[in-house]
Amino acid sequence: MLNGNKKYILILLMSVGIFSCKKKDDETTTLQGTWYEKSNFEGVARSNAATFTVGSKAYLGTGFDGTSRLNDFWEYDPATNFWQQKADFPGAARNEAVGFSIDGLGYMGTGYNGTTMYKDFYSYNPTNNTWSSIADLASTARYGAVAFSLNDEGYVSCGFDGNYKKDVWKYSATNNTWTQVVSIGGDKRSDAVAFVIGNKAYIGSGNNNGTYVNDFWEYDPSTGVWTSKEALAPDRNGDGKVELDARRSGGVAFVIDNKGYISSGTYGGVQTSTFQYDPVTNSWAQVTGFAGSARMDAVGFTVNNRGFVVTGRNGNSRYDDIWEFVY
Repeated sequence: MLNGNKKYILILLMSVGIFSCKKKDDETTTLQGTWYEKSNFEGVARSNAATFTVGSKAYLGTGFDGTSRLNDFWEYDPATNFWQQKADFPGAARNEAVGFSIDGLGYMGTGYNGTTMYKDFYSYNPTNNTWSSIADLASTARYGAVAFSLNDEGYVSCGFDGNYKKDVWKYSATNNTWTQVVSIGGDKRSDAVAFVIGNKAYIGSGNNNGTYVNDFWEYDPSTGVWTSKEALAPDRNGDGKVELDARRSGGVAFVIDNKGYISSGTYGGVQTSTFQYDPVTNSWAQVTGFAGSARMDAVGFTVNNRGFVVTGRNGNSRYDDIWEFVY
């Protein structure tokens, strides 16, 4: 039998063990990555701008300042952290347009001016700071679409033209023509995100008739096939429980070290949450949330393997700050 002192020691050790286990179970995981604020965007604060990158520079234009649609156009050099205004976008002032780049030129088109939807497109030459009209998108005028570039061809998909869309159109700069290719699988959507890793493109998130879209898709241009990937709110164990929830509308995307990131947007409220997609493991993981004010309808871009988020809105407040994410 144990004497009184030994009983006391045994109970104390058991209590410490229980406390230690309890503490371990309650520990929260530290999210990875750091956000750094950069030099403010020098144009007027806005939401729903369009962007593309050419070489080591990013370009941003159009958008809505809360009162007026815009057609001004800006260049950002991350190496010097410097914004410089360039020749205005030549089309009608608009918001919710898209942009992509091919072989040293940027392209911008589609969008909305509050009453009219557009399908016109223009190319921008950063060498001589000039715009040129190109063939209109060979489909319906729309806004809230996504765009990306693969193998010196541009792509436009999704959006809203009075109906939520899931069609995909490929632009050849050589022929100045648009060709329809296979639509993405799953849901129609607007206000989604798109990014490119290696020779594959990815589209996910967005809104379809008031529902936050959960599916996520990979496009292989060599086969023309869309493949379903891990959902934004995955049930990995098949037990009906969601392990994380990256769904949103009006978010942004960028790529660092062959991993895709989505951030900001709205999902039952304006978000700062940020998630990383690894194409090797086909899995999502949560990382450090956006450090600026919660926002939607911002833009994201990647320059020299560096990811940025700029502009956006929260209610009637619009932003002109820019942040870099380092992982």
